Amino acid sequence: MGINSVNMFINKRFWLIIVLIFFTIATITSCQPGNLLKPTANRSPQLVDSILSDPKTFNAALSQESPNIFGYTYDGLVEQNPFTSKIEPALAESWQISDDKSKIIFTLRPELKWSDGQPLTADDVVFTFNDIYLNEAIPTDVRDILRIGKKRKLPSVRKIDPLRIEFTVPEPFRPFLIALAAPILPAHALRESVNTKDKDGKPNFLTKWRVDTPPDQLIVNGPYKLERYDTSQRVIFRRNPYYWRKGAQGQTLPYIERIVWQIVQSTDTSLLQFRSGSLDAETVSPDYFSLLKSQEKQGNFKIYNGGPSSATLFVFFNLNKGSRNNKPLIDPIKSRWFNSVEFRQAIAYAIDRQTMLNNIYNGLGQLQNSPIPVQSPYYLSPEKGLKVYNFNPDKSRQLLVKAGFKYNAENQLEDADGNKVRFTLLTNAGNKIREGMGAQIKSDLHKIGIQVDFTPLAWNTFTDKLANTFDWEAALIGLGGGLEPNDGANVWSPEGQLHMFNQKPSKGQKPIQGREVAPWEAEIGELFIQGAQEFDDAKVKEIYAKFQQLAQENLPFIHLVDQYTMTAIRNRFTGIRYSALGGAFWNIYEIKITK
Repeated sequence: MGINSVNMFINKRFWLIIVLIFFTIATITSCQPGNLLKPTANRSPQLVDSILSDPKTFNAALSQESPNIFGYTYDGLVEQNPFTSKIEPALAESWQISDDKSKIIFTLRPELKWSDGQPLTADDVVFTFNDIYLNEAIPTDVRDILRIGKKRKLPSVRKIDPLRIEFTVPEPFRPFLIALAAPILPAHALRESVNTKDKDGKPNFLTKWRVDTPPDQLIVNGPYKLERYDTSQRVIFRRNPYYWRKGAQGQTLPYIERIVWQIVQSTDTSLLQFRSGSLDAETVSPDYFSLLKSQEKQGNFKIYNGGPSSATLFVFFNLNKGSRNNKPLIDPIKSRWFNSVEFRQAIAYAIDRQTMLNNIYNGLGQLQNSPIPVQSPYYLSPEKGLKVYNFNPDKSRQLLVKAGFKYNAENQLEDADGNKVRFTLLTNAGNKIREGMGAQIKSDLHKIGIQVDFTPLAWNTFTDKLANTFDWEAALIGLGGGLEPNDGANVWSPEGQLHMFNQKPSKGQKPIQGREVAPWEAEIGELFIQGAQEFDDAKVKEIYAKFQQLAQENLPFIHLVDQYTMTAIRNRFTGIRYSALGGAFWNIYEIKITK
């Protein structure tokens, strides 16, 4: 997905889900945009952006991946400012926190409406949380963020009156306010699907608002509503006439009438179309930077650079020791390799990240060493004790020999039983940066005697393996995130929906027998519980420093490079307030077209 669109969603609501994002790919469009995009004198003001692949769902509660439409279509009670990091009002105009920090009472803005003109009230908020997010029958990542304490209890939610809602937590929970930025969903459109069940006893909500749903059936509260979706071609948004925000003089917002996302699978075509004027924004990947920078004036655009992104990019191994139908998820031989911490550390030392940064990123980024972004006050730097894995193939070989591996006469790595070390590395196809990184990793590991079968896959196939079948060995992927570490609770809790390196099946998936949680893995889960309970900021920093040290010592994720967040945007747009955390269009409601 175009980074500007992705970041608008992720950073408008940092807490929500740590979505699987294409954070290094360039914005893209098709070779033949068609009459739909050709400017005419009568054309409504519109922004033409792009995404790499089709949306997977139009149901915000069930969404895990990008691209998705929800940054444009939904607001929550609150949101986080990407510059100040402060929590600011959204659908709620105010809130009060009790002295013992166990209750928050939100007051909604008066006269809120859904996109169909129906009133948005406290009933919708209570329904959204009690019937959807806190409903154990619905597999949503939001619930992981809201679990509190060692007993993983959930908050209670009740209506006080049509505009006021009370949230109560079983014990103090520091990130609670930001956790309530979840999209509020319409009770009048969704309640029946939650209360009725299919033939298997599952809520009909699980199949509600799929991508084949007619757009006029989708009820939203955000700045835009879905107008049209043509599979593998485009997504079109139209301004929501009932959106709650108003301009300084009471103008209806947003100013831009229409947004078009083109769907294609070629970043080269994306660059071509941006340069020809068919796109209004283009994520600037490192290999395009010099060319685009030289054409800023001629092309009437500006390249915005927000510095290091808040996302992470990493290689990781499938550490799940479990089985399905008496068949191990991973070849037991390879599983023993992957579950050796010395093996993972050896892989980290063998990857030449500096060369990767220099050659693939053209120096436009920095080496990444932590799952917490550098912008966060809880980030632990290498200077303050974070373990790093700078390129050291000799150290890599030493660790492998220490772990019981050996080299044969052809300098190929074998385990103690004589099995040659070979595994498959997956990533999403069409992402030139990741494909380049995968090729380098293959070359780097070949130098220490390991054969890597690097295999880019279509995005949906790739994510199906990671999240459903668990049929994978190693992968290269990214996660988005925010400043609050608890945003990652669904990744780092052993029971989390995105605990990808040792995934537990979601509700309704085939069970796994024999899954094990390592002691360090459980300890990280405990640290996240402690971090959410602690209100002393110094102690919070200590807790998350220990988390980062454990993560880097045990390496469930081998972090690679943090690319600078850069986007080229046409000069005809005003009101752009670009940031690494918010991207280009996080404030889409106040952006204008000048001509």
